[in-house]
Amino acid sequence: MKVVLCGPPHSGKSCLRDGLKQAILPYSRLGQAPYPFILTACPDGEGSWYAETARQDPELAKSLKQNYKRQFTPAFAERVAADVCRLSLPLNIIDIGGKIDDKNRRIVACATHAVIISGDRALIPAWQDFCVEMNLSIIALLYSDYTGTSDRIESETPILKGSVHYLERGVEVSDRPMIQTLARRLVAMSQNGAG
Repeated sequence: MKVVLCGPPHSGKSCLRDGLKQAILPYSRLGQAPYPFILTACPDGEGSWYAETARQDPELAKSLKQNYKRQFTPAFAERVAADVCRLSLPLNIIDIGGKIDDKNRRIVACATHAVIISGDRALIPAWQDFCVEMNLSIIALLYSDYTGTSDRIESETPILKGSVHYLERGVEVSDRPMIQTLARRLVAMSQNGAG
């Protein structure tokens, strides 16, 4: 499985990515799921190391992010697209940039599934169209409710739908009900060989 986390900028994709990894790891440690390999496919300086660093030392995280931040060039997209195509582990989570463009189309060309997250519900249909165009099977449609105080699960089949609240850098989110539900879905799919 090569699961793309996609949606507009500032929707919480990187926070969701870290929360999912932390929620899946206990299953991995028990041998109930493969290790969730994370690929950051956006040059925004927020690699998989960022969330933990932000929790421990926010100023260091901010400084390192600026050092690692790069331009989203066609060459970067080609390199990351090749990485996505080479992924061979059972469960891969790919965090892409927040624009529907040719660079992201190239990056997700070898992906299999998608989770769409947006802080603006009106932008979700455009990302659904993107996923359909790229032949990605949509697993979840999530509203990122930054000011919310609780998650809401509206439906679980066939697509997980609902909201996840307050995705903020440096905040532990792996115990959120929506993230736990999505993690269980990914674990089950990886066990059944979906992909």
